Amino acid sequence: MKRRTLVVLALGAFVTTLDNTIVAAGAPSIARDLGLAVEALPWIALGYMLPFAGLLPVAGALVDRWGRRPALTGALLVFGFGAAAGGLAGSAWLLVAARVLQGVAAAFLVPGLLSLLRTNLDARGRTAGAAVWTACLAAALALGPALGGVLSEYWGWPWIFYVNLPFVAAMLALLPGTVPPGRDAGTRAPPLPAMVLVTASLVLVTTALAEPRWRIPLLAAGIASGVAFLVRERRARDRLVPAALTGNPVFLGSLGLQLLWGLGISGIFFFTPLLHQEFLGLGPAGAGLPLVLVAVAVVAATPLVPAAAARHGPLRTVAAGLVVVGAGLLALAAVNHLPALWPRVPGMVLIGAGSAFTVPMTSHALDVVARRYSGTASGLLTAARELSSALGVAMIGAVLTAVRAIRLEAGVPAGAALAGGYTAGLLAAAGLTFAGALLAVRIPGTRPAETSSPRDKRAVP
Repeated sequence: MKRRTLVVLALGAFVTTLDNTIVAAGAPSIARDLGLAVEALPWIALGYMLPFAGLLPVAGALVDRWGRRPALTGALLVFGFGAAAGGLAGSAWLLVAARVLQGVAAAFLVPGLLSLLRTNLDARGRTAGAAVWTACLAAALALGPALGGVLSEYWGWPWIFYVNLPFVAAMLALLPGTVPPGRDAGTRAPPLPAMVLVTASLVLVTTALAEPRWRIPLLAAGIASGVAFLVRERRARDRLVPAALTGNPVFLGSLGLQLLWGLGISGIFFFTPLLHQEFLGLGPAGAGLPLVLVAVAVVAATPLVPAAAARHGPLRTVAAGLVVVGAGLLALAAVNHLPALWPRVPGMVLIGAGSAFTVPMTSHALDVVARRYSGTASGLLTAARELSSALGVAMIGAVLTAVRAIRLEAGVPAGAALAGGYTAGLLAAAGLTFAGALLAVRIPGTRPAETSSPRDKRAVP
């Protein structure tokens, strides 16, 4: 079962992350065929990202309630249907609707799959599984822009969506022998008011980042919903997020690490292909190819992670990984003024290798929660990562845009002005990453625990 679990985790991590990145390269072709304005293009990506990020905390709790096999089977079928509908779409609203279906399904897929780390694997296996997950996630993040460019250029943009179908078929075939039927004892239906409030808060805040015209009212509504959710959680007996999680400093610290890592890395990854086109002169497909180096470095370093975590502890391993990522970002900043690709290779390799050593922050967080909360915990960890991705793109984008505008006003050529803004973004991302390293060493050390209460102990086989 361990091998099948790792394969299912690898496929799920790759395909759900791929859909976040592969669409960007095919957006111009989609716009031409469907007659979309430039302003409408972001919604092809947001149609996937908004329900994905917004539903994650709720979906994790529902996976615990419904059981992993039925939840994952249903999510895979909806995800595959959405992919097929996206490829066949003949209008903008049909395409966005298909992307929404995929986003909703992904919100259930990710916590359901990550919960298998807790239910199917022992402590050593969880470290290996988290490493596999992060390696495939990084590979999809890096390969998505290049793969999308190649598919849209040579096969047509519908194949950006059809490429999901083999992954769905393989996972459906593997599920019966990987995920047991039924659900864990002690799970209850999550409270509807809490689900509505937290979903509305995350969706409104994420939408505000993408809609500058409505940013202030959307942010205000999102923050108000979030505050109402927190007030309700403090007073209610039927909480969406169990007290066993909110009172766990290791779990909360891991959420903070996910946010800081995502804030730095996601924004840089988003703007790197643009820099490669505007400053280095690479084509659309070639601009994303250098990011493959990051994925290769992650995969190469991943086998070293379990031994490092066993010898030095998960938190010190994560701290060291974040320091290496920060060093890679600084290395890129040091050579970014050069209009050449090869000087950037060492920095990209450091970013990838360091990212591999951050995987214990997920596995260790799941080690210290009870099995019956594994879906909820996985949903919250993934929600932190997805939210940090959106926030990271907005924040690094704001830094890059501001510095670029200043340099343009000073008469600097457009490409060099963009490079200057990108350097400022790299420095901001490095600062966030080093802050994550400091947080990692300050999280209280604790041994992995099966449960947090006598009742929890009875829920764990």
